Amino acid sequence: MGAAPRPQPRPRGRIERLIPGLRTARTYQRAWLRGDLAAGLVLSALLVPQGMAYAQLAGLPPVTGLYSTVLALLAYALFGPSRRLIVGPDSSLLALVAAAIIPLVSTSGDAQQRVALASALALLVGALALGAGLARIGTVAELISRPVRVGYLNGIALVIVVSQLPRLFGFTVTASDLPGQLTQFVQGLQNGATNPTALAVGLLSLGLILGLRWRWPWFPGVLVAAVGATIAVVLFDLTAHGVVVVGPIPSGFPVPAIPAVPVEDLQPLLLAALGIAFVALTDTSALSRALAARDRVTVSPNHEVAAIGAANLASGLFQGFPISASSSRTPVSIAAGAQTQLSGVVGALVVLLVLLAGGNLLANFPSATLAAIVIAAGLSLLDLATVRWLWSARRSECLLSLAALAGVVLFGVLPGIVVAVSLSIGTFVARLWRPYGAVLGRLGDRKGYHDVERHPDAEQVPGLLIYRFDAPLFFANADHFAREVRRHLAARAEPARWLLIAGEPMTDVDTTGAETLARLHDDLEAQGIRLAFAEIKGPVKDHLRDYGLYDHFGGDGAFFPTLGSAIHAYLAATGVRWVDRFEEVGGAGSPR
Repeated sequence: MGAAPRPQPRPRGRIERLIPGLRTARTYQRAWLRGDLAAGLVLSALLVPQGMAYAQLAGLPPVTGLYSTVLALLAYALFGPSRRLIVGPDSSLLALVAAAIIPLVSTSGDAQQRVALASALALLVGALALGAGLARIGTVAELISRPVRVGYLNGIALVIVVSQLPRLFGFTVTASDLPGQLTQFVQGLQNGATNPTALAVGLLSLGLILGLRWRWPWFPGVLVAAVGATIAVVLFDLTAHGVVVVGPIPSGFPVPAIPAVPVEDLQPLLLAALGIAFVALTDTSALSRALAARDRVTVSPNHEVAAIGAANLASGLFQGFPISASSSRTPVSIAAGAQTQLSGVVGALVVLLVLLAGGNLLANFPSATLAAIVIAAGLSLLDLATVRWLWSARRSECLLSLAALAGVVLFGVLPGIVVAVSLSIGTFVARLWRPYGAVLGRLGDRKGYHDVERHPDAEQVPGLLIYRFDAPLFFANADHFAREVRRHLAARAEPARWLLIAGEPMTDVDTTGAETLARLHDDLEAQGIRLAFAEIKGPVKDHLRDYGLYDHFGGDGAFFPTLGSAIHAYLAATGVRWVDRFEEVGGAGSPR
């Protein structure tokens, strides 16, 4: 890996805070130039073939992938807070783009209609991301858990690979969903639709990419496969054998324009943009945080989100499609020595030169090799190791991951986002709805009070039930809390005289929780049982005062700073004789 850049200097004024690229230019060091130039040249070897391949995955003309690449890199170089993050077309988004625009294309729709829809989609994604950043809600991507995200990306990987198998074998299918594509692919194989020459080109390209990635991850295997396949097409006249090629791509660069799309298409595009923006922000946030931790710098997630929004707006204005951070090209750039966003600018300029002067060089690029590049990208999204680890570490989360995968496969990539987010939020709610609770006791060989279910030899103070509730007390779990308390009281061999709530994990009490506590207090008081609290946080006490319950429970006489002080008070108030086997009561340890 290249050496990490020095910590970023403080910006001068508001303009540099909004446009970090200006700060980088002002403080740029000559020692960084060699690494940035080398990284930019290595990066460009990936940008051209991958940009074209990802455009094909979205059902768009290959040249639009190059437009998106150039504009995304230049815009992020200006507005992006991460100095070494690379953005552009990404395999995790393109299946979503295809799912969004293909249903809107008319039966007579041409490539320009697809381009207009994809560009409008990029503008909508950009506006949503920019709005999220300005509204300081860039952390919204944290709503999806890692197991669910892994499952969702595994589903995307399957969609990508299956969608490209027909092109790899030299024919096409018309279905747009995974089951239909797989069915038509198998039917094509049975009907002899395979083109052996195209298949040989595709398999050799795929083998070369995967082999070089495994042996020398830093080596641009995609470039080697692309150049080698193009030369083979020319030398052996493979087009005469039915090998489909890209054909000449337009020279030059488009002028900025607002894409013209029917008004009735805006609503489905906006719904799709919400899902695509969510995935883009999730990918970008995870990669940005990892880079910031490694480089020992701090990056604002809201600024990162806004920068991705700016890059998408730039892509959409120049006939591009939605973009995101690239988890495959960023490590390559860093390994090649990248120090700042100049590496991305250099890569963008090389792609621009190809567009301006060398478009015909790409005319003989075989479609089977494009499919191989996309399949390799899809396989890189697969994370079976994490699935295996989840199965051994926590099977419930493994099942969540598999459910997220099934959501993509069964319902499609866009509904799959809804399934993934719903699974994550449902898991969060379930853990708060039915949180863990424990009766605490004292061990003779360690400090603190511990879960008697995990430590059956823990001694409980006679007549005292110490109960810990590991969650905020709110409307969804208040009744569960009361039921658990009553169950433990009823299960005791001797009647309880005090109920002591170990409240350190109870970070909040809403009005429903307060009502439940008040009802529990009154019921216990009628039975001659006193309700007391230990280690309740200050803000929670403030809420109880606001609810009028602090004094109702007994004021300072019912609230104790530690479990030890509460037990001292219990022993003094009741006259119960109890010898602490650890030779001191409470105090030094936290309940476990």
